[in-house]
Amino acid sequence: MPRLSYESAETLVYDPVSANRTATRAVLYTLGFRNIDTVATIEDCREAIRNRPPDLALCEAQGADAELCQMIQMLRQGATGYNPFIVIIVTAWEKTNALVSRVLNSGADDLILRPFSTKLLGDRVEAHIERRKGFVITHDYVGPDRRRDSSRPSTVELFEPPNSLKMKAKERLSVEEATARLDAELRTARDTLNSEKLRRDAFQICILWRLLQERGPGEESYTGDLTKLAQLTEAVAKRCRDTEFEIAAGWCESLLAAVEGLELGVDRNASMHLLGHAALNLNQVFHPEKSTTDHLTKIDATVAIIRARGERRAAPPPDDDLRVATGE
Repeated sequence: MPRLSYESAETLVYDPVSANRTATRAVLYTLGFRNIDTVATIEDCREAIRNRPPDLALCEAQGADAELCQMIQMLRQGATGYNPFIVIIVTAWEKTNALVSRVLNSGADDLILRPFSTKLLGDRVEAHIERRKGFVITHDYVGPDRRRDSSRPSTVELFEPPNSLKMKAKERLSVEEATARLDAELRTARDTLNSEKLRRDAFQICILWRLLQERGPGEESYTGDLTKLAQLTEAVAKRCRDTEFEIAAGWCESLLAAVEGLELGVDRNASMHLLGHAALNLNQVFHPEKSTTDHLTKIDATVAIIRARGERRAAPPPDDDLRVATGE
């Protein structure tokens, strides 16, 4: 009996080229996969993942890599689809630095160049069953840990994402058993994802507030940061619905009111005061163990690092600097 059995695993293949879909399906069939669905468009891929999340997805990047990577990123952050943690392997015909960066920063598990052999794909699939990387949750990245230097100090904690492919292929759970276990693990994992995203987004809002204090309405970065702050606030408000953090919704309303005041140019001092007050209180909701002084110290230290880097945009906190593609 083989060590891994893929007969009950559900697989989705997205590729706009019919011949390539057929070739990928044939390789998967040779490896032992039997439940294989294929789609030809990003829209159909997105719909398939939403309606029936597969255990493994192989997605072609050629021709629409930006849209594909955005879809994967949205999935990983829990914005679309029931299971944000499916194993995702992206395929491509050409490996450029830009493509590698986009794919790995999207949260995909892997990138494989075409044409690939049955052995290569089999080895990669096995690796994501036996040795899948722990996931990290940062302000704008959810996915496998990409740090080059594992000894580098970081406050970002790794967690093991639910892996339905492993449940079926290695642990030989029946479809019913795997579904029940996945449901249970997803409840815990989604709670972790939601609470960690709220913590990090609230902190990022504080960073943007501090940066806006230093910039004038005429600067290009000012408008960009103000827009980003509004988008983050709306995302936080949405995540807070039907959770223990519903009190945060009130502070989100205050933040949006302050943003509107700044956009309209109504009493900048009053709007900035409201913005800072609401940002700090929102951050406190998700970090109750620390004092306002502690928060301000960390915020100012992060802003100082951003300023030292000479960046002209709101950057993620230092421990979020995990998205550099390794080219693995």
